[in-house]
Amino acid sequence: MASAPAAIGGSDARELLGHPRGLLFLAFTETWERFSFYGMRALLVLYMVKELLLPGHIENVGGMGAYRSLLEGMFGPMSTQQLASQTFGFYAGLVYLTPLIGGLLADRWLGAKKTVMIGIALMTAGHAAMVLEESFLLALLLLILGSGCLKGNIAAQVGHLYPPHEETRRSNGFTIFSTGINIGAVAGPLACGLVAQIWGWHAGFGLAGAMMVLAALVYVAGLRDFADDTPLAAKEHVAPLTGAEKRMLGMVVFMLLLFIVPFLAYDQNANAGMIWIDQKVDLSTPFGPLPVAWIASVEPLVSILSVPLLMWLYQRREARGGKVDDFSRIALGAFLFFLSSVVMAWGDWFFPAGQVPVMVPLLTAILLGVGFIAAWPTMLAFVSRRAPAKVNAFMMAAVYLTAFASGVGGGFFARFYESLAGWQFWFGNSLFALAGVVLLLGLRPVLRRRMDAIEREIEAEAAAASA
Repeated sequence: MASAPAAIGGSDARELLGHPRGLLFLAFTETWERFSFYGMRALLVLYMVKELLLPGHIENVGGMGAYRSLLEGMFGPMSTQQLASQTFGFYAGLVYLTPLIGGLLADRWLGAKKTVMIGIALMTAGHAAMVLEESFLLALLLLILGSGCLKGNIAAQVGHLYPPHEETRRSNGFTIFSTGINIGAVAGPLACGLVAQIWGWHAGFGLAGAMMVLAALVYVAGLRDFADDTPLAAKEHVAPLTGAEKRMLGMVVFMLLLFIVPFLAYDQNANAGMIWIDQKVDLSTPFGPLPVAWIASVEPLVSILSVPLLMWLYQRREARGGKVDDFSRIALGAFLFFLSSVVMAWGDWFFPAGQVPVMVPLLTAILLGVGFIAAWPTMLAFVSRRAPAKVNAFMMAAVYLTAFASGVGGGFFARFYESLAGWQFWFGNSLFALAGVVLLLGLRPVLRRRMDAIEREIEAEAAAASA
C-alpha cells in the first residue's frame, strides 16, 4: 500500500551497491522527469518575457485575457515582467501543491504505482502542448496535475524501500535519489537551452516532452522491485491515528512550516534570478553569448559533485563523536542560501548593469547547489521517518507544500524586482534564508527532544497492540 507499505529493504531484498534495486529505477525515473521539468523551467520565464507575452503573441494564447484579468484583479496592473514572474510563481508553486491530492489518491484508492503512471502521462501531454502558443495555459495545467500525481508518491516509494529504524541508510538513499534528480536538472537546461537557442523555444519544449516518455519506460521496467502498493481502501480495516501519532503529525507539520522560510530565498533564483542574469550579467564568449538557461545547470551539477564531500564531512563529524542530525543538515543548506543571495546583492551593487562577471551567478549557483543537496533530501528523509505510517504518502506529498509556498511567495516578491535596486532586492531575499537558520538552530533542542519522546510512545503503543 502507499502509506503503510511492507518495506522491502530487509535482508531478503534484492540490493545494488548496498541499497534496494528499486532505488535505481526510481532515481532514473526522476532523472528523466526532472530533465523535462528543469529543461522547461529554465526556458519558461524568459520565453514569456521575450516572446509569448509580447504583442503579436499574447493574443494567440487561449484564455490569456481572462487569466490576466483575474491576476490584475488580485494584484493590480502588471507589466510584462510582473505577469511573467507571477505566472511562473503560480506554476512553480502549484506543481508542489497538487501532490497532496496525488498522495490521497495513492493512499486511498489507486496505489502509488498507478498514480505515478497517470502523472507521467499527464506531464507528457503537458510538454507536448507547450509547443503551441494557443495551448500554453492548458500545458501548464496538465503539468501541474501530472506533477501532483507523481512527486510525492515516487518519493514515498523511496522511503518504503527501507526498514523504519535505518535512519542513516534511508537518508543516504534519499541523497542518491536526489542525485538522480540533479543529473536530470543538469542535463535538462543544457540540452533544452541549446535546442531552444538553435531551433526556437518550442523545439526546446518538445525535447522536454520526449524525456517524459523515457521516464515512463524506466518506471515500468522497475515495477517488480518496488514495495507493496495496496491502497488503504482495499484493506479490510484501517485503524485511526493514535494520540501519539497525532502529536507526531503536528510536529511534522510544524517542521514543514519552518522549512518554507529559507526556501523563499532559494526559489527566487529560478524566477527573478533568470531575468537578472539576462539583464545584468556579461555572458559573452569568443564563441558567442552563453544561453542564460545554461547557468541553471550549474547548481544541480554542483549538487551531484558535492554529495561525496558532504557524506565524508558528516561521517568524519560522527566518527569524532558529533551528531549531524536532520536539523543541522537543513540549517547548513539555509545558511548557504543566505550566502548565495548576498553574493547576488554584492555583484549588482559593485558592477554596472551588463558588466557583472559570469563568476557572480556561477558562485551563487555553487552555493545553492551545495545548500540544496544538504537540505532537500534531508527534509524528505525526515518526513519519511517521522510521519505516521498511516498517512506517510500524504505527508511525503505535504513536503512539497514548502515548494508551493516558496514558489508562489517568490512570484509575489518578484513583483518588486523592477521597483527596487538590484542589490536591495537580493539583500532582502537573503534575509528569508537567514531567518530559517536562526529558527532551525534555535528550536532544534526542544523539537528533537519532543519528537524522540513521541516516537518512543508510538513504538510502545505498537508493541502493546501486537501483544
